[in-house]
Amino acid sequence: MTEWWRGGVIYQVYPRSFQDSNGDGVGDLRGILGRLEHVASIGADAVWLSPIFPSPMDDMGYDVSNYTDIDPLFGSLEDFDALIEKAHALGLKVIIDQVLSHTSDKHPWFIESKSSRDNPRADWYVWADPNEDGTPPNNWPSVFGGPAWEWNGARRQYYLHNFLISQPDLNFHNPEVQDAMLAAMRFWLDRGVDGFRFDTVNYYFHDSRLRNNPPAPREKETPLEVDPYGMQLHKFSKNRPENIGFLKRVRALLNQYPGTTTVGEVGEAHRAIEIMAEYTAGDDLLHMCYSFEMLGPSFSAEHFRSRVKKFFKGAPDGWPCWSFSNHDVNRHMSRWESHAVNPDTMGRLAIALLSSLKGSICIYQGEELGLPEAELEYSELTDPPGLRFWPENKGRDGCRTPMPWTDAQYGGFSDVKPWLPVKGPHLKRNVEALEADPGSLLHYYRAIIRYRRDHQALVDGDISFYKISEPILAHARIGEDGVILCVFNLSATPHAVSIKGLPEGLEPAAISRGAVREENALALEGNGFAFIECGAGFDPDTLSLTLAKG
Repeated sequence: MTEWWRGGVIYQVYPRSFQDSNGDGVGDLRGILGRLEHVASIGADAVWLSPIFPSPMDDMGYDVSNYTDIDPLFGSLEDFDALIEKAHALGLKVIIDQVLSHTSDKHPWFIESKSSRDNPRADWYVWADPNEDGTPPNNWPSVFGGPAWEWNGARRQYYLHNFLISQPDLNFHNPEVQDAMLAAMRFWLDRGVDGFRFDTVNYYFHDSRLRNNPPAPREKETPLEVDPYGMQLHKFSKNRPENIGFLKRVRALLNQYPGTTTVGEVGEAHRAIEIMAEYTAGDDLLHMCYSFEMLGPSFSAEHFRSRVKKFFKGAPDGWPCWSFSNHDVNRHMSRWESHAVNPDTMGRLAIALLSSLKGSICIYQGEELGLPEAELEYSELTDPPGLRFWPENKGRDGCRTPMPWTDAQYGGFSDVKPWLPVKGPHLKRNVEALEADPGSLLHYYRAIIRYRRDHQALVDGDISFYKISEPILAHARIGEDGVILCVFNLSATPHAVSIKGLPEGLEPAAISRGAVREENALALEGNGFAFIECGAGFDPDTLSLTLAKG
């Protein structure tokens, strides 16, 4: 397979919380460099680093004040070069975050832009006159609460900020802004990075007419959102058709660096899968996209099946990247605990299911340990949404706490009190302890990823779903090396699946869990699953699966 990213495994590192190397309580590049063997041992193809650029850290690095340097908190460009060199020596690609939709208000570009209406960068950000009564130009809200417009006295205009007030949105209708972003990407490509993860990739363009967003469709019985952002259909503040033209420019740049890749984050509640397909269709847009469709509480066969089918219906030649956890959402071990027999059965089910889907996959640091969401006190929070909407929305700190490497006071992450606490439930699932247990979830992660890599059908083969009742998800992965039947029990209750057409002698592969074949049926324990290798030339359409009664 020449395209390493197609079906690849990406491991996300949140730099602040991976490893502290200099005793300041915050993770850094040297710390990551010292732990890369762990990432490589899992079987990842690439490591994705959340932002490491200079920043005031109002949004933990997603407020960039310089696109072509490293924040001293994390180290230096020399440290970054050393990390790239070691990662490549270990067979790991390096993908870095690109936060292009907005900058920090401390960025020199914005400082210049806000100074007057006629400076060279006056049109680099989204500025608008007030209504006659002084109110903002439209009804667009900020993701982090309040209106998406902030008044500037020097210009006597409002500027757009889809996130924090200190994160002004760039004006991508200005070609100079696009050129500057592409130049920043080229800087890192020349330095050896293997690709980019694009934050909020559907936010780049806004409606130039600044039209009001309509209300979001909702059932009468549906309670109001904790955050009013969800009450709008964001038709004009993001998801604009002009985005396609810029993404083509991005792809043209990446094509000049063979072997590099892109993965875009689609932040959208209503058309996420559709936009994922739009942004990856053909060979002149993004290589991959992911959304939050599998990063929420929904946990059913219909949910997973419908998302995958909808994507490939919209973009038969496109490519998704699926994940169950990341730095923006509650960890899936906690989100889905009501469906679990216990944490270990859910941990195995989740990574097996993720590994069976058509697309690339992303693993967030700590998933391989089965970490639950950390329960924090309000006094321990740093995240703006949590601070603003507590306790209904506790923010994202609970998934961003430090990696526990040992059972030491601070989990081996640091010798001093870290920026976020390491809680007891995490200390119990530290890397050192799980390494010592051959039957641990950590070792299973390595085994299932190795199994996936060894079977081309699971890496980039086709996928065909079977119609079967909840809580069973069943599909076939079809590749040149054979057909693999994948069957998952998404409940904590045992179930039996009748299978017609499965040749005798085919048993669940050793990588399966809680699955036993009984003649023409498959008995699945709670959270049990099976991978059954049917061989090359097998026709998966000859199989018929039904949920057995009883």
